[in-house]
Amino acid sequence: MDRRDFLTAKKVKKSTPVQQVCPARTLSGINPYTGPWTINEVTHLLKRTMFGAAKADVDYFLTRTMDQAVDELLNPTAPDPVPPVKEYTTSTQPGTPDANIAQGTTWINDINNDGTVQSQRLASYKKWWTGVMINQDRSIKEKMMLFWIDHFGNEASEVGYGNWMYKQHTTIRQQCLGNFKQLVRDITIDVAMLRYLNGYLNTSGAPDENYARELQELFTLGKGPGSQYTEGDVKEAAKVLTGWRINGTTHQSFFDPTRHSTTNKTFSSFYNNTVITGRTGATAGDLELTDLLNMIFAQNEVAKFLVRKFYRWFIYYDIDSATEANVIGPLADIFRTNNYNIKPVLSALFKSEHFFDKLNQGCVIKAPVDVVIGSMREFKVNMPLASDWNTSYGHWNTLYSFMFLHGQNLHDPPNVAGTPAYYQEPSFHEIWITADSLPKRNQYTDQMTNNGYTRNGFRMQFDFVTYAKTFSNPGNPNDLIDEALKYIYRIDVSPQVKQQMKVQMLLSNQLYDYYWTNAWAAYISNPTTANYNIVNTRLKDLFRYLMNLSEFQLS
Repeated sequence: MDRRDFLTAKKVKKSTPVQQVCPARTLSGINPYTGPWTINEVTHLLKRTMFGAAKADVDYFLTRTMDQAVDELLNPTAPDPVPPVKEYTTSTQPGTPDANIAQGTTWINDINNDGTVQSQRLASYKKWWTGVMINQDRSIKEKMMLFWIDHFGNEASEVGYGNWMYKQHTTIRQQCLGNFKQLVRDITIDVAMLRYLNGYLNTSGAPDENYARELQELFTLGKGPGSQYTEGDVKEAAKVLTGWRINGTTHQSFFDPTRHSTTNKTFSSFYNNTVITGRTGATAGDLELTDLLNMIFAQNEVAKFLVRKFYRWFIYYDIDSATEANVIGPLADIFRTNNYNIKPVLSALFKSEHFFDKLNQGCVIKAPVDVVIGSMREFKVNMPLASDWNTSYGHWNTLYSFMFLHGQNLHDPPNVAGTPAYYQEPSFHEIWITADSLPKRNQYTDQMTNNGYTRNGFRMQFDFVTYAKTFSNPGNPNDLIDEALKYIYRIDVSPQVKQQMKVQMLLSNQLYDYYWTNAWAAYISNPTTANYNIVNTRLKDLFRYLMNLSEFQLS
């Protein structure tokens, strides 16, 4: 199913296949964008770089130039989020597994090997991360966190330690907009990664190839035609990485020289027959890891592989020959020239004519996180105060659960390759929409529209009356619908459909616009419960309808 089929739901008749040369989808490249800077362009930029395009954020970036907006998104200034707290319930009696951590205080520094406690902390971590995304600042940072965590594909359920997954999260946060090569180095000796891909079992007597394989196949070089490493290279890289272990008492990684392979490691012609000299002593692991990464990152394919992943994440899933020549190649050159620093390549991408090309707008099916977190932010749903951690975590858990039901389990992909919709050919993002997931998406928006969710007396719910008040002329039903569609949808809606929405929802099947205008004016001048209910019911009908249409699923 392609985008057009998804929107029209038309059946395509079978016909005899005809060989033909497919034209380029778009011939635009990375030349700087010089076109208009309107609500449309700002919304496109924010929906791709943040979770949702909140009206306040769109209005804010409209006061900047395109260059200024991109620069600000790529240079976050907000402090790191406060760490997760113990919001789960365990016994506080002496001698019980989690007695030293009081509820409402953070568990991240507590060493604990109890399986039940760690399972609770894993759940706590996922709730916390959901809250972090909802409360994101005006930057790309949280979208990049999701990108890198999916890129490195660790299954939290397999690792089994909430503390370790949080530690990996903070490791990635430090370099998510920094240097990719340094990030790979940090992840290589991260405790969660050592556990997940058996790095802690990798010894000179029994080299384990798991991480050595994924380092090349999934994390740096990929499996494209320009990636010609061999099985022998995997085996030699595994020897380089022998000796790294996890201290079960401190939960820190460390290097054990007695378990390290001290032989020379010889690589294939793809790596120019490089020989990494075997070393001994306490520094052997660091030195050989440096040699290994220098060898890998000397390959041109590393930059191309990562740029293709950036492209599919932020632009579109299909990379044709024109895109490869006009976008991927030039951006890969920028990536290499800047020593694999991440910001320069993203800056060139987001400031390019290709990013703002009309064919690259409204063409991506939203991931569950964009549906759930994006809608929460776009409709500016009120949330509990940060100090009310019990209520906050309960609501964050509800939202996390919806993303899970829609097919996206935070920091818990199906396997090391990550989430299928981000990499699996030929469908990519189309995998998000199934006969099971689409109704569940609609159930989420319907529930948040109708009654929301209540915990400890605090209701989390879409408030469309307050949302409509942020528009320039909400008393005019035509202007209200036009403005709502500018922020919520990424493709145009026909005048006929707009007219139908207006008559059926805002006018309650009456013929004249004043049926809405008068109702809105009455509420504004006299906000009684009766007057509120009239406009609230009509707005709920309108926005529920908008979110149930296929267009809402596109970013």
